[in-house]
Amino acid sequence: MTMSSTSDTGSDAATAEPLARAHAHAAAWLAGAGERPVRAAGDPDGLRGPLPEDGEDAAAVIDALAAAAEPGLVASAGPRYFGFVTGATLPAALAADWLAAAWDQNAALHVMSPAAAAAEVAVLDWCRDLLGLPAGVGGGVATGAQMANVCGLAAARHSVLARVGWDVEARGLTGAPPLRVLVGDEQHVTVHAALRLLGLGRDAAERVPVDGQGRMDASALDAALRGGDGPTIVCAQAGNVNTGAFDPFAPIVETCREHGTWCHVDGAFGLWAAAAPDRAPLVAGAAGADSWAVDAHKWLNVPYDAALAFVAEPEALRAAMSLTAAYLTEAGTDERNGADWAPEASRRARAFPLYAALRQLGRRGVADLVERCCVLAARMAERLGAEAGVTVLNDVVLNQVLVRFGDDDAATDAVVARVQEDGTCWLGGTRWQGVAAMRVSVSGWRTTEADIDRSADAITAAWRARHH
Repeated sequence: MTMSSTSDTGSDAATAEPLARAHAHAAAWLAGAGERPVRAAGDPDGLRGPLPEDGEDAAAVIDALAAAAEPGLVASAGPRYFGFVTGATLPAALAADWLAAAWDQNAALHVMSPAAAAAEVAVLDWCRDLLGLPAGVGGGVATGAQMANVCGLAAARHSVLARVGWDVEARGLTGAPPLRVLVGDEQHVTVHAALRLLGLGRDAAERVPVDGQGRMDASALDAALRGGDGPTIVCAQAGNVNTGAFDPFAPIVETCREHGTWCHVDGAFGLWAAAAPDRAPLVAGAAGADSWAVDAHKWLNVPYDAALAFVAEPEALRAAMSLTAAYLTEAGTDERNGADWAPEASRRARAFPLYAALRQLGRRGVADLVERCCVLAARMAERLGAEAGVTVLNDVVLNQVLVRFGDDDAATDAVVARVQEDGTCWLGGTRWQGVAAMRVSVSGWRTTEADIDRSADAITAAWRARHH
């Protein structure tokens, strides 16, 4: 059956049937995610091919999409996906994401969607409180930790250059005073990408030594800052992507204050530790920084894409991000234009799923989700570390477990490959301070002790098959 571009597009029937089919496929997918192999089954060849000459029935398109995509889908929404710090999606967040698509609101300007603007305000207020950040900090809702880091570092660039009389938004970087950026030697790649996007140079950052867990050496930072002057930004880290370790924020922030340096915290997943009382000491001192980036599709378990950028100087963030044009309306005293606080003029109302997730969990639920994942990660480390020839390389302080098999890169890589092919669980390989390692990230609300034990058994079996 074909459908022209104009026939029946506004009728209830034209919309209801595709939505019903999408719901059926989504429900079936979620119902089976707990037991299907976590890896993709194969190549989604059915998604390739020429564009049809004539339009097709919308419900039939949804059926065809679901069938063609299925072999290439990874069960990241299931309970045994431990790759890339990816959380499953909470039911309320998923449902709210569907509403956000149906409502089709542009969150750029208050006048375009007062509801989207209000949801952003609520989410930013709630998360500011959960993360223990000072009252009055400004914030933006971005696509992910990558763009949240861009926002925070753009505000930093604005502020430190403004202090020496340079308007970077108006004049750019050509001819600007030299700007120093210092990062820990284990800083996440998204920070370097943010520096590249901001014209500061991916490889221009000065690297500060770290310890065996990846924590920045605060005394080495102090020495480095004493060795130069001028506008300077320091990037600290809450939650090393391999070990879960936290930089020592109190001395880092104190050093930055002494030198008049901006301190940015990349807290993609680790900053959520502040919401769990037993883990909050890990982020002690971080609230004294100048900007923070935190992802929501990780530990808050909302759909892609959603992240938050917070800045202690709200006007620095707004100066770096705001849009002005004759046809755009400025936000009133009690209004919010989302595009003044994060990139994109055409912006999905991504605060709705965050709002729903936070309402579903509540303060205690967020704390429990973080703490439970940390406890489960420790259980995984205990199970694997008890196996002969297996070494847990990190102090398991959060949700990351770093494992090496034998004393052989090839053996470790082979075990990772076997586990991925087996499909009981999915996790990734990495290189940690020069050696191969398996990286296990526990951040999904669906994961239970039984899932950890089942996955540990599969990993152990893969190691024994290789070792013996």
